[in-house]
Amino acid sequence: MARQNKDSEDYVDNKEFFKAMKEHRRLILKAKRDKTEPPVVSDYIGDCIMRIAQRLSNKVNFINYPFKEEMISDGIENCLMYLNNFNPNKSKNPFAYFTQIIYFAFVRRIQKEKKHLYTKYKAIENAMTSDFYENVGEDGQVGAPSKYGSEYSDQYMREFIENFETHKNKKKAKSKKKKAVSLDKFFEEKSTNE
Repeated sequence: MARQNKDSEDYVDNKEFFKAMKEHRRLILKAKRDKTEPPVVSDYIGDCIMRIAQRLSNKVNFINYPFKEEMISDGIENCLMYLNNFNPNKSKNPFAYFTQIIYFAFVRRIQKEKKHLYTKYKAIENAMTSDFYENVGEDGQVGAPSKYGSEYSDQYMREFIENFETHKNKKKAKSKKKKAVSLDKFFEEKSTNE
């Protein structure tokens, strides 16, 4: 992948960004010492965060989502929430710090939207099932059930539901296994200590 050109409009100069974050940190500490209102985030820092979020949203793993604007908003909001946690004494790379915050905000938004879509698809599936049974005549003949979409969208919806439920069950099984292992260790430690 080609490196970003310094003349690019979404380029963030990490050295300048670091200087701005150091200054912001200094003002935060001064406000705490003086027990005054914390300073407002500078336009430069806000602009850098927006550029990082915008650029990350155009990466291959995030570009085709219809809720891209919500992802960007979540990323920016999370950066502002954790802005004061950036410590220039521990890291000299605010670009990486905020990129990681934005990345995980994007992932959380995708998971949230998938859960919402699962709920919607499940409701449609249940409605299709009830329509099917409503169309069964007295003679046992099945009438034409109402369609909520094309054959392709019905198949996609069923596959999405199946994949979502499979993933959910795997997470539950993994969580149960983890709890069982930790309980076993607890009982082992207790029996050896007695």
